[in-house]
Amino acid sequence: MNAARILLLAVPLLLRASVPSDACALLTQAEVSAALGTAVAAGSHIMPQNVVICGWAPAGGPTIGGKKVTVTIMREQSFINGKVPFRGIAKTPVSGIGDDAYYITTPGLGTAMNVKKGSFYFQVRVGGFPEEKEKAAEKTLALAVIAKL
Repeated sequence: MNAARILLLAVPLLLRASVPSDACALLTQAEVSAALGTAVAAGSHIMPQNVVICGWAPAGGPTIGGKKVTVTIMREQSFINGKVPFRGIAKTPVSGIGDDAYYITTPGLGTAMNVKKGSFYFQVRVGGFPEEKEKAAEKTLALAVIAKL
């Protein structure tokens, strides 16, 4: 009886420990390069002390309007808040990606895909392309992340 209680208490902790915590571990340099159709440098934390955000860009680093990818590990509440309607920001459901996914398109800022898979939430943002190419690359990269979960 005591062993069963210990197991019931330990399982949630074990499951929580298996959730990725480093955004740079979610995609490889090769996966990002293939999705963008151009070579990128290895992913790096945009802020070194914050491992939940990682960026990939061609050699020399990201530029305004340049080709780039950012992956952010999200909290559940951020994912939920992202669905709330907001004037001028399009939110489009996406089927076939994780348990729940949607695009967010903001005029002047581009598009991003927010994804839920089990208890893990993340965002993929591609920049430097026309909107439809960004969405296609975001979908490809989101599926690559999900395959590792």
